[in-house]
Amino acid sequence: MAFIDSAYHYYLRVYGNSATSRYDTHKKSELRSVCNNIQKINKESPLYKIRNDRQVPMFLIDIKEHARQIKNIVSSLSDSGEGLKNAFQKKVAISSDEDIVTASYIGGSSDEDISQNFDIEVRSLAAPQTNLGNFLDSSDLDFPPGDYSFDLATTTNSYEFQYTVNPEDTNRSIQEKLARLFNSSGVGLTAEVMTDEKGRSALKLTSKQTGLSENETALFDIKPKATLDSIDSMNTLGIHQITSPAQNSSFVFNGEEHSAYTNTFTFNKVFELTLHGISPEDTPAQIGFKTSVDAVADNLQELVDAYNGFIETGEHYSDGPLGNRLLHDLRNISFSHRHDLESIGMLVEENGAISIDRDLLSETIDTDELNGVFSVLDSFKSSLSARANNVSIDPIQYVNKTIVTYKKPGENFPSPYHSSLYSGMMLDRFC
Repeated sequence: MAFIDSAYHYYLRVYGNSATSRYDTHKKSELRSVCNNIQKINKESPLYKIRNDRQVPMFLIDIKEHARQIKNIVSSLSDSGEGLKNAFQKKVAISSDEDIVTASYIGGSSDEDISQNFDIEVRSLAAPQTNLGNFLDSSDLDFPPGDYSFDLATTTNSYEFQYTVNPEDTNRSIQEKLARLFNSSGVGLTAEVMTDEKGRSALKLTSKQTGLSENETALFDIKPKATLDSIDSMNTLGIHQITSPAQNSSFVFNGEEHSAYTNTFTFNKVFELTLHGISPEDTPAQIGFKTSVDAVADNLQELVDAYNGFIETGEHYSDGPLGNRLLHDLRNISFSHRHDLESIGMLVEENGAISIDRDLLSETIDTDELNGVFSVLDSFKSSLSARANNVSIDPIQYVNKTIVTYKKPGENFPSPYHSSLYSGMMLDRFC
């Protein structure tokens, strides 16, 4: 179980807060195709064992996540179904003041009536609810030893919390114990112990959610159990007091006031806006689109960055028994297209990574050979997409394995549950 735990902890620590996109959802036919491909690989796969190496699950998680990122970017460049020319020329949103608001275009290339610019003036940002408890002398103990409990009510659920005060505890150890309890319970709150200038400590609770609907007065409410000890304990802690209520964001679109529960929202189903600050008085930010050349360069840079990140992952693990074959396969993509890529301003480095010469790219795009440019890009994208799909289906191919026995060819049944090995999570500790 140690390998499984470390794998999940690594995934949550590194990728747990990664944003998802609409390309992370799939049709039944797509999922069925993935499952069939996994079963096909597993059906004839020999029985093998994997090295007892804690880097193995981290390596597999890293390469699967990079493959997912590339597949999503490729999918975003294939929305139109009209070839890469239209995909790379899809609109890229820009804000005149990114310290106040940033914008991204999430519409498709077929969307109409999206060429207009608009203004946005930010009046206030959405904020979470905060409860800051009382500051207590850290080394003292203001709670009689015993068992205590309180209820937490959120907008969707209710929870009961219990904790014990021991004679050797201090105010700070109690606060830290409760902070760990909140943070590990998954109730939508984050907890931390604050210290003031006098060295006293207090427990601070902050909701992960922001904003309030019209019929809500709080995002969470804490009440002690109806016993004298629990009530006294809560009055000592003070975490039932709302010190900063949640609030909605407020902004003005082209002179018309609006509000939202969060600081990130969509506009007209084609823009995603994220608010970062308050606008200076009567100074709205303008949201528009980049020029065609800049749009092509930005969309291409996104694909190149994902590819270079994959190269870096291969290099990170290449010193040991992992990553060498992966690095070889990835570098072959850029090396095999090197001449064509460099002719349009995509420079291939010695390690296989790609950098973009925007001036040369701009000159190439402005010529009459535009179809040739996008033919090169389409070929590169297809090769990268094929490699990402291959890695995603069978990442275990890049790990050194000890073959135990081969299956008898042509007389095997599909083994879908063999995916425990393919996933890189469940490894034989005694291999």
